Amino acid sequence: MASYRTPLARARGLGAAGHGVGHWIGERVSAVALVPLTLWAIYAFVRLADASHAEAVAWVRDNPLNPVLLVLFAAISFWHMHAGMRVVVEDYIEKVATKATLLLLNLFVCVLAGGLAVFSILQVALGGE
Repeated sequence: MASYRTPLARARGLGAAGHGVGHWIGERVSAVALVPLTLWAIYAFVRLADASHAEAVAWVRDNPLNPVLLVLFAAISFWHMHAGMRVVVEDYIEKVATKATLLLLNLFVCVLAGGLAVFSILQVALGGE
């Protein structure tokens, strides 16, 4: 049976044209957000390098800005890592089953590690050690 569709009409709906823009913008926004957060984290880690455990806990608890920035740094870092690894897997893994497995593993590892980091920060900030 002859197809009377144009080549453009046959090509529509094939491929990923247009759907990756949101992911690309999200990666760039998280990268830009990480610049000041990373500078702040480096300053904080250098400042606390020779502090005792009690001094580090007090540093987190005494100023409400510190745990907020730590949580933002952890959450955005893991989100950015997830997005970057997703692109690597999607671009370089060809087998569908392997790709799906690695994408799920990437998601689970990033969510678990990020959740543990945020939980730990909040636990220290809210009174538990």
